[in-house]
Amino acid sequence: MRPLVKGVAAVLLAAPLTVLAQHAQARIVCQDQFQIIRGEALPTPYCADHYLAKVARSYGMRISAGDVRNPSTKRRICEFIGNDTRIYSICSGWRPEGGGDSRR
Repeated sequence: MRPLVKGVAAVLLAAPLTVLAQHAQARIVCQDQFQIIRGEALPTPYCADHYLAKVARSYGMRISAGDVRNPSTKRRICEFIGNDTRIYSICSGWRPEGGGDSRR
């Protein structure tokens, strides 16, 4: 009976560690404006917002990715630096000469 109790205790102690390890792997990984999913780079709004904020900060703007999720803030950033080749596709609908629908 004692070995069984020790075995059950070991399993119960190891279970939370397994859950924590699986949770750590669930975070979003971005490479520029692309999210890495199973080794593939896919464009996602989440990573695009993070990348746009990063580029805006390189121009001296004090901006976070959360700020970029506000459409008026995104428009303001894209009007200011939208011709930068790093974010050209992110700002395609927000630049004054964006060619296409203007999301104003």
